[in-house]
Amino acid sequence: MRPLSITFDPTLIDSHVVIVTALGYCIVLITLSAMAYMVVRFHAVRDFLADRRLRKASAIESKTPTKAVMTGEENAAIAAALYLFFSELHDQEKYVMTIRKVSRTYSPWSSKFYNIWNVMKYW
Repeated sequence: MRPLSITFDPTLIDSHVVIVTALGYCIVLITLSAMAYMVVRFHAVRDFLADRRLRKASAIESKTPTKAVMTGEENAAIAAALYLFFSELHDQEKYVMTIRKVSRTYSPWSSKFYNIWNVMKYW
């Protein structure tokens, strides 16, 4: 068996190969640069679109009259709802974990484990 020898012969490289390789590297470099620029400038586009959406919403809201003052009944209903919501989050409960040892000599899992060990003995 002969050893494999790989040799590099620069005379076999055609000018078209060099052009295609350089063009490929340039395309990849330009694409990666464009993607990096878009990632860096993404926040500016997002802010622009959000401002435009807010301007549209404010133009629509300015046409419809809004109620600036809430009544006492509405405030009381909101306060009661918030009180009930936050009081339910902080209930004092007794958290006890009980671990009881159960001794079982047979289970399907242990039988599979023992069968594997029996097979491994004979290897």
